[in-house]
Amino acid sequence: MRTPILAGLTLACVAALVAACLFGSTPLEPQRVLMALVGGGSAGDQLVVVHIRLPRALTAFAVGAALGASGAALQGLLRNPLAEPGVLGVSALASLGATGALYFGYAAYSAWTMPAAAIVGALVGTSLIALAAMRTASAVTLILIGVGLSSFAGAAMNLMMNLAPNPFSLADMLNWMLGTVANRSFVDLAFAAPFLIAGFGVLFATRRGLSALTLGEEAASGIGLNLTRQRLLTVVGTGLATGAAVALAGIIGFVGIVAPHIVRPMVNHDPARALLPSALLAGLILVLADIGVRLMPTASELKLGVVAALIGAPVFVWIAMQRRSVHD
Repeated sequence: MRTPILAGLTLACVAALVAACLFGSTPLEPQRVLMALVGGGSAGDQLVVVHIRLPRALTAFAVGAALGASGAALQGLLRNPLAEPGVLGVSALASLGATGALYFGYAAYSAWTMPAAAIVGALVGTSLIALAAMRTASAVTLILIGVGLSSFAGAAMNLMMNLAPNPFSLADMLNWMLGTVANRSFVDLAFAAPFLIAGFGVLFATRRGLSALTLGEEAASGIGLNLTRQRLLTVVGTGLATGAAVALAGIIGFVGIVAPHIVRPMVNHDPARALLPSALLAGLILVLADIGVRLMPTASELKLGVVAALIGAPVFVWIAMQRRSVHD
């Protein structure tokens, strides 16, 4: 069952990436896009396809994949279908790290500063959630902690925006808060790629432990799972992936909870088997959402994070209501 799902999602992702190169403010014919991708065609077509649309689409896919895999891993670790980097405050703290680097001017020293600051913020947030998960089994408590972390990070970012030294810094910080993949290049992807790859690698290395946790912590420990090591690796993997995603696009909420929720029934609710399909589906969702953003007839382009929240927030409420009805 899993192989057809992966094959279908992979084909859909490829088709979405191709569509992202075709559609925009000025649609291009397929043959022109193909020629530009292989190094032919006009200089204008190569500029639009290779240097603008393709890196933007790949960035949207990479960000979605990172958040989808992180959401699936956190849900497996905490055994809570409402867990997700955005809901639990991890994305907000990662964005706080990035905006702090902008505000204090550290981002000007090195291109690595922004990804590193975002990853540190994500690791702090994920560690706090993992620590809370060790002390309480209540999903409501974890979500309340996540709301508190998000509120603190939001207040700190608003303070930095209020004290921004110039309009350019204010605009940069606002972009990170709203979330966007516009104007991203292969250079941006290359800087974030090591963190993304490391995060994915750590998460997939912990997948067997995530499956064992479905039996409960005591049973998982009884069959030889090192719970401390499992929590630590999941925290590190989620922090690396989420931090890199925020460094690329800012805050993109809810896709990390929606994709795993859709995938979970297809893989028999096994978090290990849900990691890769969740990553592919979340990447697909963000690529399609970004195409929609570019095609919307608005005076100025909407931010991808705003659109993702408008779509994802009602789905999150529906998932929470379904979970409540099951327990009732």
